[in-house]
Amino acid sequence: MASRYYIDTAIWRDLHENRKDKSKNLGELAFGLFVKIRSNKEKIVYSEFVVEELSRAYDEQTINKLFKNVSAVLEKVEINEKQMKEASVLAKELNIPFGDALHGVLARDNNAIMVTRDKHFKKFRDNIVVKKPEELI
Repeated sequence: MASRYYIDTAIWRDLHENRKDKSKNLGELAFGLFVKIRSNKEKIVYSEFVVEELSRAYDEQTINKLFKNVSAVLEKVEINEKQMKEASVLAKELNIPFGDALHGVLARDNNAIMVTRDKHFKKFRDNIVVKKPEELI
């Protein structure tokens, strides 16, 4: 079975903005992962919440262009009330932002690897695999 990846909003931004940190080209690493996923016909799962977060930085046209480049491997997943409630509880219990909790719940529920650089995800202890892009390429 092909792997599934839930890409954190920051990784999408790394890709689009070709961001860098002190020692790495984050944009190139993100690009390498997206190329691997497309080449292997794996799946990128995303939610409306990712779109909402991206819309804080980009207009709709930019988001559509970003998604169009990977549309063949893109799968939108729905968010249900149970997941929202669980994310709310986890955010309080683990002292992490609600959005990170929701992304983690969605990754887990959709059998996807959570791709992120965010250290909050290390607090998840419930069936979630967390990787950085460079750990997957």
